[in-house]
Parts: sequence; structure tokens; C-alpha cells
Amino acid sequence: MKMLKPQIGKNVFIDPSAQIIGQVKVGDYSSVWPLCSLRGDINKVTIGHYTNIQDNSILHVESNHACKIGHYVTVGHQVILHACTVKDQSLVGMGSIVLDGAVIGEAVMLGAGSLVTHGQKLKSGYLYFGRPAKQIRALKRKEISNLKAWAERYVKYASEHLAGKYGRLYL
Repeated sequence: MKMLKPQIGKNVFIDPSAQIIGQVKVGDYSSVWPLCSLRGDINKVTIGHYTNIQDNSILHVESNHACKIGHYVTVGHQVILHACTVKDQSLVGMGSIVLDGAVIGEAVMLGAGSLVTHGQKLKSGYLYFGRPAKQIRALKRKEISNLKAWAERYVKYASEHLAGKYGRLYL
């Protein structure tokens, strides 16, 4: 039996409390924060470059759907991404759930606590919010540029953690 092992890019920060299992690929300069679970057991989890997966988030798959996260993506705290696609330069707000076969387009802002239902497609360049998520309005140019800036901030935070700037207490 072939062992399916995670592949980790260069300058990636993975908190020691995170669980990364199986066919998971994490791109360069990305980060996986405390208590995250990335399970690529029955299919693949792919995370692009300069992407952050924040505290307590869960990424999982289905046998017929991988979980694909693009470049410069910010995934907020306690997000569930299940067998879905999140394209480049998007932000998934805290506590959101994105279900099987859903696709979040490029430069999308998904408001905190939103639910993207099975197979739902979110058009690029818009703000979505709600349960289920509904298109609210087009994003302004400045908001779109801020999406990349959010991801770049987390690259900075990750590099500080990699350099040992922040102490850690193990009980």
C-alpha cells in the first residue's frame, strides 16, 4: 500500500497543533494556524501560495470532490471548507461553511457566518453574505486590492512565527 503524505512548500508555517493528513499540498509562503484539520484521506486538499488557513478551520474532501484553495486566499477562524473550490484572492469570513462542489470565484468576500450550499457558484468580484449566501453587491476596487493585502499580512505573521518571535507554553 502506497503511503499518501502531505507535501509542504517553502517558508510555510504550520502550527504544531494542526493536523495535516494524507494527500495535502500546501504552497509556498502559506500558513496553517492552531487547531486546524486538513484531511486529504479519500481525495486531495490543495492550498496555493500565500494563503492562510486560520485557527480551528477544517478542510476535508469527498471521494468525488477535492478541496482546492487558490493563491492569496484568507480563510478566517472556524471555517469549514468541505470538498469545494475557493479561487485566488478571496476571503472566507469567520465561521463560514462551504459545502461539496461549491465554487467561490476569484476576488470574492464571503461574510462571516455564511453558508455556501452544495454546488453553489459565487461569481467573482462580489460580496456574499447569509445562510444561504446571497450576492450583496459588487466589490469596490479598493476592497479587491485589500483581499490580497489581508493574505500578505498573514505571510508576515507566519514569518515572525517561523523566526521564533512568539514564545509558546506547552502544558
